[in-house]
Amino acid sequence: MTKLNRRAVLAASAAAAFFPGASRAQAWPTNPVRWVVPYTAGGLTDVVTRLTLEKINVGQTFVVDNKPGANSLIGAEMVANAAPDGYTFLTVIAAHAANKTLYAGKLKFDPVKSFVPISLVGVAPIILTVTNGLPVKTVGELIAYAKANPGKVSFGSSGVGAAAHLTSELLKQVAGIEMVHVPYKGTAPALADLVSGNIQMLIDAPIGVMPQVRAGKIRALAMFSKERVPGVEEVPTIVESGGPLIESSSWVMFLAPAGTPQDIIDRLQSEVAKAVKDETLRKRLAEQAVIPVGATPADTAKFLQSEIDKWEKVITTAGVKADA
Repeated sequence: MTKLNRRAVLAASAAAAFFPGASRAQAWPTNPVRWVVPYTAGGLTDVVTRLTLEKINVGQTFVVDNKPGANSLIGAEMVANAAPDGYTFLTVIAAHAANKTLYAGKLKFDPVKSFVPISLVGVAPIILTVTNGLPVKTVGELIAYAKANPGKVSFGSSGVGAAAHLTSELLKQVAGIEMVHVPYKGTAPALADLVSGNIQMLIDAPIGVMPQVRAGKIRALAMFSKERVPGVEEVPTIVESGGPLIESSSWVMFLAPAGTPQDIIDRLQSEVAKAVKDETLRKRLAEQAVIPVGATPADTAKFLQSEIDKWEKVITTAGVKADA
């Protein structure tokens, strides 16, 4: 070994010793990375995860593993118990924040302490739709109708504790109206009953209901957002539709098991932030009515806690009980 090469090796070794995280981050990953999505393939959570991971280059393949069930608890518990070695990650949505209150004292993991945040990838504001047979065209008219007919408006949801359910409960509380909750096992059966008129209202992510809206089979009244949402610009905000200012979304967030090295977290967050600036990805997300974010781990942690606090109040006030 020449004197110059020996100096280079010694310098590199010294740098690795002084900056151990940088060395580990450069070495990771050496094997395919498992990404758990606690919902079925093809839904908002799965689609946004796959679209984003396609734009992330860490030198290895991301293997998406769909583990649906129990309002995301099955997949979340699996990742909470996984080795924090940078080879298992998790995608969560608003239900994850609600689960901390819904299943308080019943979980085998903590929705906050068992994970470390990577990034809030994107936010998909919720949409309010009604059956064509309901004589209302705005949220203001819906509230007036519900007040004049207490208990006669039934609303569906994809399940107890889902963002769709809790947003409906929040609307009831803020507007001072009475409506009847009809829970379903997923959006599809709830949407089918809305189209047929068996229920009168459904609040959900736009990706699932907009095809029926655009086909004229149901009516969209508003988005639960301050501004109109790319991809569904034709739908007014809730304030524009005569309702109270309520913001609610089915967001998408990336998490890792607690104890995952911070340099790996930082590298992934940097990749997410870079990915959501890609015009192709932004266009694909807009097709799902998802607003890209790419937040830092610290901002993601703050957002998650704010969502936990928000839904805790709604759940407690409404007396919502988990299915199991």
